[in-house]
Order: sequence, then C-alpha cells, then structure tokens
Amino acid sequence: MTACAIYPLRQAREDLEKWTDGLSAQQLWKSVQGLAPVGFHIRHIAGSTDRLITYLQNGALSEKQWDRLKTEEDWNNGSDRAAMLTEVDEVFQRAEAVIRAFDPATLTDARAIGRRKLPATAAGLLHHIGEHIMRHVGEMIITAKLARHS
Repeated sequence: MTACAIYPLRQAREDLEKWTDGLSAQQLWKSVQGLAPVGFHIRHIAGSTDRLITYLQNGALSEKQWDRLKTEEDWNNGSDRAAMLTEVDEVFQRAEAVIRAFDPATLTDARAIGRRKLPATAAGLLHHIGEHIMRHVGEMIITAKLARHS
C-alpha cells in the first residue's frame, strides 16, 4: 500500500514541472474564467499534503501549519514558480519518508482530520493524500493551459 501512496507524489512532481514550465509570474497568478490560479494549486498541494501527513502521524497541526493554511488562498501572494516547486518537493520528501516508515499493521487505526476532527483511518488518509494531490494537479493543468493561451 505504501508504494501506491508514493506514486502520486512522483507523478505530481513531473506534472507540476512540465505544465508550469514557461509560465510567467502573471500567468501563474491569473484567475482564468473564475478558476483558482495555477499558483494557488501548487501552494495548496504543498500545504494540504503537509497537513494530511501530520494527521496520518496522528499529530496536531502546528501554529506554522495553521498560519500557512490562512495564507494559502491569497491568490496574489507573488510566490515564484521555483520557490513553489521547491516547497512541494520538500513536503513530498517528508511525506515519502513518513509513508515509507509507516507500519502497515496500523492501517485500520483511527485518525482525526481538521478542526472538526472528522473521523478517518490511516488507510483512508494514505488514499486521500494521493487522491487530493492528483485532483489539484488536474485542475492546475487545465488552468495552466488556459492561462498560457489567454
């Protein structure tokens, strides 16, 4: 199961690099047809993965993670492509280490997600991490294509 959880991280790295290559800063942060900008999706992929890995470890979010969440939807924060891709890579490296060290015997153990402590299991979180990343990668690809041609 852990290999299945790591594969989306690798695929996301490739897609983020490929589909953002050559985009200007304006294109990264442009909302096309009301869609969230490419930059938002990149930042959200990093932030949400970091938070979900914390929940997988049965931890609580740090003040830094809460602060990061509050700024994630700032569509005009001006972060550049290289910095955002570096952030994603750092978060994914941490996630890969956590997933590789994960004890499969705890897959059915309960986990709580978010402020409302939504019920989940470790297996559910492992699945959701990959699913959530790829959902935003898909949205980012569509928005990048539109931004490139608008």
